[in-house]
This record gives sequence, structure tokens and C-alpha cells, in this order.
Amino acid sequence: MNESMSKSVPITPQQYDFIADMQQQILKELVSEQSVDIVLAALCSLAESVLDNAVASIMMVDENTGLMSVLSAPSILIEGHQALANLQPGPGGGSCGNAVFYNKAQFVQNTFEDKRWTDIRHIAHDLNLFSCWSTPIRDENKQAIGSFALSSFEHRTPALFHKKLLETCSAIVSIVLTRQQKEKRLNLLSTAIDSASEGVVVTDSDNNIVEVNSAFERIYGFCEKDVLGQNPKVLSSGLQDKGFYQQLWQELLEKGKWQGEITNSDSNGKFITHWMSITVIKDSKGEVQNYLSIFSDLTDLRSAQKQIVDMAFYDTTTHLHNKTYLEQQIANNEKNQTLLLLNVNNFGYLNTAYGFDVGDKILKKTADTLVNLYSKEKVFRLNSDEFALIFDEYTDIVLQVKNIQLYFYDTLIEVGDISLHIAFTYGAACGNTNLLRNCSLALKKAKRLGKNRYHIFDTKHEKPNNSVINNFITSNKLIHNALKQDQVIPYFQGIHHNNNKKIQKFEVLARIIKNDEVISPIHFLEAAKLSGLLPEITRVMIDKSFKIMANYEYSFSLNITEEDLSQNYLIEYLTVKSLQYEIAPQRVILEILEGISATGKKNHINQLNQLKADGYALAIDDFGTEYSNFERVLDLDIDFLKIDAKYIKDIDENKKSYEISKAIAFFARNAGIPCVAEFVHSASVQTVIEELGIDYSQGYYFSEPAPLPLVT
Repeated sequence: MNESMSKSVPITPQQYDFIADMQQQILKELVSEQSVDIVLAALCSLAESVLDNAVASIMMVDENTGLMSVLSAPSILIEGHQALANLQPGPGGGSCGNAVFYNKAQFVQNTFEDKRWTDIRHIAHDLNLFSCWSTPIRDENKQAIGSFALSSFEHRTPALFHKKLLETCSAIVSIVLTRQQKEKRLNLLSTAIDSASEGVVVTDSDNNIVEVNSAFERIYGFCEKDVLGQNPKVLSSGLQDKGFYQQLWQELLEKGKWQGEITNSDSNGKFITHWMSITVIKDSKGEVQNYLSIFSDLTDLRSAQKQIVDMAFYDTTTHLHNKTYLEQQIANNEKNQTLLLLNVNNFGYLNTAYGFDVGDKILKKTADTLVNLYSKEKVFRLNSDEFALIFDEYTDIVLQVKNIQLYFYDTLIEVGDISLHIAFTYGAACGNTNLLRNCSLALKKAKRLGKNRYHIFDTKHEKPNNSVINNFITSNKLIHNALKQDQVIPYFQGIHHNNNKKIQKFEVLARIIKNDEVISPIHFLEAAKLSGLLPEITRVMIDKSFKIMANYEYSFSLNITEEDLSQNYLIEYLTVKSLQYEIAPQRVILEILEGISATGKKNHINQLNQLKADGYALAIDDFGTEYSNFERVLDLDIDFLKIDAKYIKDIDENKKSYEISKAIAFFARNAGIPCVAEFVHSASVQTVIEELGIDYSQGYYFSEPAPLPLVT
């Protein structure tokens, strides 16, 4: 994808969901009173999770020196923190220095050449930073006080999603730091009271005001003469009832002091929330002489806390409670409930046709309609096109679905000059355990049935397969740990040439070595695919196999997945590694699955053609098991066909396998494409392979996978 295309690619609903989930996760940590260091590190890690080969950093300006240093960068080594310490903001001060200096986002695609990195070019070289995107962190006055950045180990230009992500992260950092400042102020409350630097009111024994300080005048807007001789009840907001004040005075007279939160009104009637401490001052005879009230204004802090709670538990588009809040409500309720998920039909088409702004307005109108039919307490928005309804106890789900269908059939959703009817697909579940999970499973089943359908989860017959879930969890943990601990290694299996009877090629196969145990990919590849880690494994296989093969002259093949092509990194990565290890592209065969060649996206096919033009050979793996689009094979100018193992393993006994393999071999021979038979495990199978004129054989009969490309 070229630079201009990258800039204009719209943000997908899934990417919007990621940003919303990230906000909820970080703000939920704030609500749970995690330390600022932990919260900021978590934010950096979340930002890094959507951009491979990149690290996130937060840099702040020292108020005294005006220089910038790292506040949080969990993926950068301490040496990097030291290199980035005390940097001067300015036109040559790197992406972050420019972001602060100009108070404007900076997107540098090449740090080695861009003039914005003139003063700190050595840091880019030392830390191997190829590109760096940075947005300013602003204070309440919109002044830049720091930066949030994503730095990459490859040259990149940000898409709209990345810019939105950076903007959101810098805003969250600003909220976190503001909250930290407010909390520090609250923690210093006792010191402020002792020094009377906060608001002070002194009353006499009859509780009439005799003294106030300048902070009182500033906070309340009253002059001293306006309140002297008055009872403090003139400041009352009316929000506290008679019982509140009775309890306050009872505690004050019994204990000699009272402290707590109270809301009063200023001279304009605006509510002000205080943390107030009232102390009884007695004379030498023990008689009440005065009451000393010292208070700190909590209005801004409470407002910030409310904002955090709102962002953590409310959907910003519809102002409904979100998935996090729903999960909390379900978890805190031990009684039976009924949950109904509503997925808006064809919402992706609406976004495409009208744009995301109109799509958001449609969602808002849909939310309002659901609230009108039920109530705001019952309606939730879970993600881009999914709502939820919660009911106490069991309810007639079929009746509820019919009510919704009829109501929306009679109700037009109108946005500007656009009028349309909204319909849903429904999933429902009842009970008090795994309610949201069961409901999601029901919705998936309803979607398979078609539009406007519903499915009610049956707890007796649709229980999740716990063994499958546990296996996935185990495999997912295995692959994550293996990548982290460098346990993923290449094994090499020889490919036998059936004409000269020699092994001249090898296939690179992924293995995990854990405690001297060699773990086959059957135990981790599916989990890696579901977790989005296949490209990471491919990178490891390319790097390590190239390093090993630099010591040999054999050709070798590597498996390439659709996920690799979707990330659009292969051309550049293979070029870098070929130069690093001096591996000629002509030695490398890239194996792709048949489905990719037959129905691959245009961008994927373009990448494969470019790799072919760069000298890499292409092979179709597992041919005959999926689409068998022969025309696409010829269009891609494929160099090798590998017949799927399921036809080879019993080709000497199974007539159907024999005929399919024969047809593929015949096509390959007529097309001039060398053919490889996989899973050749016996002499009888090899005999049939040779009879069919198949060029190559691969399997345990000739070569078992090994850490090095060995020829026996």
C-alpha cells in the first residue's frame, strides 16, 4: 500500500472498537486507583499492540529546565531512556521535540533523513528508530507539556487509525496527569489546613461568622462584609437534608471535630463541593468559644473523577452504558436475568454508503428508539453495531423480539434527509452464570441462520466445550511464552528429486523447543492464528532460517499465510533479511495456501507478483484441498505445486486419492510446473509417485525434520 493510500484508508469499526476498548481499559484502571506509572505503562503497551515493530513512549517537559525526558516507555531499555533524557524542544529536536515546540502532531517517516531530526540524528541510529510519530500532550490551557509517540523499527507513514490512536492516547495521558495533580492536592489537604492556605471560616459560639480569609472570598465570591455576622447556612446548597446537619453537629459536639464532604453554593448559586474539617475551639474553662472550619475545593477533582467514570462506563456515541458496565452489573447480580443481544443488520453497508459520521447518528437514533421502547437502565451499547437489553428474572424472549420488530417496523430512523428502517438479528440467554458469553454464542448461531432471526441459548445442549477452551488457553500461553523466550526455531525437511535421486531443497517448519521437548505446530499454530501471532512466527522463521542457510547452498521454502499478506510487510522484510544474510531471492520458495491464490485479495496478489518479480519462487501448498482455481495458478506464474498430503498418504491403496493426484500431476506437467508430493512415508507410496511422474517427494521416507538441513 503506497503512502497516499495509507493516509486515506478509513478507520474501520473494529479499529474504533479497539480505541474505545483501550479507553475503557485504561480509565477502568484509573477508577480502581492503580498507580499512574502502571496506568501509563499499560497505555503504552496497548498502543504498541496494534503496530508491530514499534515502541510507545511518553515524554514530559520539565517546568524548571524546559527540557524533555521520558516519563513512561516500558518497551525501551534503560539505555534508551538515558539517551532521550534532557532533550531540547525545537525544529531539530526530533518528532517529540517538534510536537512540543510547535504544539502540533509530527509524523516523521524517515528519521535518518528528515530535517526535524537534525539535532538528535545519532539517537535514531543508536536506537534503530526508522520512523517516529508524535502528538503533543496538552494541559488545561491547551499548551504542550509533553508528547505521546510511536517509534518504529521500519519506515512507515501513519494511517488515519494511527493518528486517531495517538490523539486519543495523548488525551488520556492529559486526563491521567490532571487527576494525579488533583489527588496530590487532596493528599496535602491536612498541611493546607494547618497553614490556613485553603478556605477558612471562623464562627463564634453561636455559630455566626466572625472571620473569613481571602481564599474564602475567592471561592465563594462573597466579600468579608457580606458574610460577617451571618450563619454559615447562608452558603447551604439545599442538597444536604436536615438529618445530615443533625449528624454533623452530634459528632462535632461529641468528638470536638467533624470532617467530610459537603456541597455549598457560591454567590451566583453555583454548587461547590468541599472537603471540610470543622474543629471546636474551647477556652480555658472548656467552654465553646469558636468553631474553625477549613475547607478545600473538590469541585474540579470530582468533575475529573466523574469524567473518568463516564468514559469508563458510558458509550460516547449513544451515551448508553457500555459493555464494561454491563459486565459489572451481571457480575454483581446473583439472581437469574435475561439478556438479549441485538445486532444491527447490514450496518457495515450503512457506514460504507453514508460514512461514519452518519453511521454514528444512525446508532444514536437507534439507541434513542430502544430507550423509548424500554428504559435507559435496560439498554446498553456493546460495540460498533451491537446493543443489549437486560431484564430481571426470566422474560418471554419471543414476545420481546416481536415487540422490537413491530416497533422498529413502525418507526423510521431519520438522519438529515436519510430515512430508513432498522432491523436486528438477536441472541438471548437466561440464568446467572456466563450470561454474556452464552448470549454471544446464541447471537453467532442466529447470524448463521440469516438476517432478522433469533436464537435462545439452550443451557442443556449448548454448553461450551471446556476441553477445547482449555486447550486454546494452554496453546495460546505456550506460543506467547515461546516467542518471548525465543523458543520458536526452524526445522528443515529435505525434498527429494525423483529424477537425480538427491535432496536439493528443504522446507522450513516451525517448532517450539521447551525443556528439551520438540513441540509440533499442530499444538500451537491454530492458537497463533486466532491470537494474530502468525506474522510474528513468520518473521522468526525468515530471520532464523536465512541465518542458518547462509552457511549452505540449498534452496529452501517458507510458509506464508494470508495474515502475513494482510500486514503488507513481506516485501520489505524479505529484502532486508536477504541483504543481511546474503541470501539470493532465487534460493527462496514462498509456499502459500491454495485458498490465497484462488480467492486472494487484489493487494495480496499484487504482493505475490512483486515478490515473484524480485526473484522469489512461488509454490502452492496443499493443492487440491480447497478451491483448485487452475486459472489463478497460471496467472500467478506459480513455480511449484505441492499436492495435499491427504491424497498422498494412502495413494497406494485409495483409488480416489490416486485419481486426484494423477489429475493434478497431469495438469502440472502440461503447464510446465514442477510437482511435489507431500507425506511420502513408505516405499509403496514412493513407487506410485514415480509412476505418476511427480518431480519431487517430501516425507519421512526420505527426510525427517531436523534443526539443520542434513542430507543422508
